[in-house]
Amino acid sequence: MKKQEHSRICTAFGIAVRQARVIRGLSQEKLAEFSDLNRTYIGDIERGKRNVSLVNMQKIATALDLKLSDLIISYEEPK
Repeated sequence: MKKQEHSRICTAFGIAVRQARVIRGLSQEKLAEFSDLNRTYIGDIERGKRNVSLVNMQKIATALDLKLSDLIISYEEPK
């Protein structure tokens, strides 16, 4: 996978996380607390700067009260 494609996928996933977090009225700090992750890491994910592991995706989905599959389906890769 080319670096540009990788970046687009990470950005799209980050947008999905941010949208789900905002809809639930959570701050990055609260999402980090609920998912047992660092707030800076959450911010990096939302900006598409991190390639998130499957384990951390599950932590985020659980903290957002979502199935992981629903969180993944909710993002669309930018064209």
